[in-house]
Amino acid sequence: MVRRTRRSRLSARRESGQSLVEFALVLTPMMLILLGIIQFGFIFNTYVTLTNATREAARSGSIYVYDRTLTKAQNDAARNSRIRTSLTASMNLLTKTAPNFTTGSTWTQTGQSFANGDLTVAYVIPSGVTDSEPRTGQQVTVSAVYHQDLLIPIISALLPRDTGGRLALTGQVTMVIN
Repeated sequence: MVRRTRRSRLSARRESGQSLVEFALVLTPMMLILLGIIQFGFIFNTYVTLTNATREAARSGSIYVYDRTLTKAQNDAARNSRIRTSLTASMNLLTKTAPNFTTGSTWTQTGQSFANGDLTVAYVIPSGVTDSEPRTGQQVTVSAVYHQDLLIPIISALLPRDTGGRLALTGQVTMVIN
């Protein structure tokens, strides 16, 4: 009878060791999955916030009231400034400074497109609409790029990154100017 209890104790120790090894083997993939879910949650939150911010900015640009006392270039500058202000105000808790998001006080114009760091505003004249100073009937496209930090190194190795090692997320919305 003494031998049976000794064997059962030895067997119980071996089984607890086996459980510990199985737990360690299962814990590693489970932690990777959990960290991946957390990282993609951050990415999705940034994407949704950026999309909503660009929508607000495009809406702000589409309802801009043209000031007849200013030139077309001055009105474009005022409209673009209003778009930038609306965009940054709608970004909520996202970082609005470099290296995540960059804007400045000067705009670079190329044709009908205006760029300011990670923000681009483009005006398009659709067919059938004549070019006018108030830009009524034209389309304004607001495009913003946000550089999301990737917190989990294993996940960041699987995703495309920009030169700074961040994931570039883009929000773009087009609306008709009223």
